[in-house]
Amino acid sequence: QVQLVESGGGLVQAGGSLRLSCAASGRTVSGFSMGWFRQAPGKEREFVAAISWSATPYYADSVKGRFTISRDNAKNTVYLQMNSLKPEDTAVYYCATKNTIQVKTTTRDYDYWGQGTQVTVSS
Repeated sequence: QVQLVESGGGLVQAGGSLRLSCAASGRTVSGFSMGWFRQAPGKEREFVAAISWSATPYYADSVKGRFTISRDNAKNTVYLQMNSLKPEDTAVYYCATKNTIQVKTTTRDYDYWGQGTQVTVSS
């Protein structure tokens, strides 16, 4: 059974940084695409970043240049380093994985989800 556990969220001032972690069990993060999504109150869940099985990163335009997705195969963990945070980055951030290797940016293409971690950026 695949389980994803996010951590690292919190409250930060605008311009600050946070690093989110997604610890996976029941799946090796290097063998499948892993993604980060976020959902703000009253909005749909949206794509943030993904990393392919070959470690190629993909980013939403809104976070490109500020966020970095990476993984540690030995720890079976995926990270999202978030720099230059803005109030509009405030959301619950979810880690997800899918059963095929192609990188996708839509929620319907992902099969397993973590419980989410809250990120709040104050102005």
